[in-house]
Amino acid sequence: MVAAQPFDRLTERFDIAVIGGGVNGCGIARDASGRGASVLLLEKGDLGGGTSSASTKLIHGGLRYLEHYQFALVREALTERETLWRIAPHIIHPMRFVLPHQAGLRPRWLLRAGLWIYDHLGGRKLLPPTRSIDFRTHPAGRALRPDLRRGWEYSDAWVDDARLVILNARDAADHGATIMPRMRLTSALREGGDWLLTAHGGNASSRQFRAHALVNAAGPGVLDVLALGGVRSADRIRLVRGSHIVVRRLFEHDFAYFFQLRDGRILFAIPYEDAFTMIGTTDRDHVAGEPIIASAEEIAYLCTGASEYLSTPITPADVVWSFAGVRPLVDSGDGKPESASRGYRFELDQGDNGSAPLLSVLGGKITTFRHLAQEAVDRLAPFFPGRQWRRWTADAPLPGGNFPVTGRAALSREIGAEFPFLTNADRARLVAAYGTKARDWLTKAAPARRFGPLFEAEVDYAIDREWAMSAEDMMWRRSKAGLRMTSVEQAALDDYFKERLAR
Repeated sequence: MVAAQPFDRLTERFDIAVIGGGVNGCGIARDASGRGASVLLLEKGDLGGGTSSASTKLIHGGLRYLEHYQFALVREALTERETLWRIAPHIIHPMRFVLPHQAGLRPRWLLRAGLWIYDHLGGRKLLPPTRSIDFRTHPAGRALRPDLRRGWEYSDAWVDDARLVILNARDAADHGATIMPRMRLTSALREGGDWLLTAHGGNASSRQFRAHALVNAAGPGVLDVLALGGVRSADRIRLVRGSHIVVRRLFEHDFAYFFQLRDGRILFAIPYEDAFTMIGTTDRDHVAGEPIIASAEEIAYLCTGASEYLSTPITPADVVWSFAGVRPLVDSGDGKPESASRGYRFELDQGDNGSAPLLSVLGGKITTFRHLAQEAVDRLAPFFPGRQWRRWTADAPLPGGNFPVTGRAALSREIGAEFPFLTNADRARLVAAYGTKARDWLTKAAPARRFGPLFEAEVDYAIDREWAMSAEDMMWRRSKAGLRMTSVEQAALDDYFKERLAR
């Protein structure tokens, strides 16, 4: 590894410094660097190591947000849904969701009206429309209680959220951005029309940087960054924890479920990593400093809620993995955390003399990250007069996504023909994670050199090209291989990381 430079070296200068390596921060770095700006991104932990890898992993409009009259948010998200699928068909794929009608909850006419609006609000073109279904004949009915007879199918999409972050960072770096995970911002001062930034790495090394514009995309830490910059927010942020559980696969089909609960909340039960089902999410207020984990109470709540619909109930003993993330939502003052807006806002502070802007991102959801990033860079453009900053991200595929939205199967066949040592499961996993970029490291892959499902050459690629620095990064964010690895395989991977990073 390259050692950090001494603190007193010549300070590097950038057009834009982005604080926060989640999906919004990496999306902004990608957009800005692709427009020709020099960009620095600082992230205190691993890229996507917080909220952005702990989502429900959906690219969706948010059917339930219609109930809170958030029509503009739903329209924006639905419009983005097919755009994101088009630029990332490897990590995003369509999914049909099944919404059972439960007597005594929302009436049938209300659900059908909401689904009609959902179909027509966002310019759906490629995804199939809603249809009514009978669970006595539909494959999704076999996993449900026999008294549930009717419901609907509708369309949304699934995303590998952690890889979405990595691919945005990779594309930003390919456009010239400097991406620095595990570098915590500790000071931000306006000086001479720029921001003077100090950051500390994990080995206690310090670095200084200059940037004309500062973007605060720190997610749950957005107010902390504002405080470092000496700025007070006009908005209040509400921290809401969302927890998920993963159990062994509950059904053999590829449909996901949308369950209404009697307390007014909803749950999803989604096919996950072939052999599992993911269930979530909760909405609980979170106090800064508390552990970001799924509590025993939340796990029990998710099991109970899903069991109200499933023919075979689940219990906490069935949970093989759980995870949680904290969403930084704009506080509307409503008493219910689930009703807090998933929309986003920008706060622009120009300082006393109109120089050295600070743009803070408040709120947001994973589906709208690209549009948010585009708008953020648009807002910074006036501070760089004379430059032609054109929008570009809606049509440019993310790394590995340069194939048609219907081309996954064809790409899998091509990869299989080129690398015959791959199993069918290997091909499906690699195409869904890397797309065409799988070839970049498969040419170096020795079939026998593996850590469970992971190839040694794949791990090397993650270290060299995707900023992976630990076995945890590899098992739970660059992939979800940890679900399938034995303790011996995990220990061997940990040893390999230590050996590689010590070179």
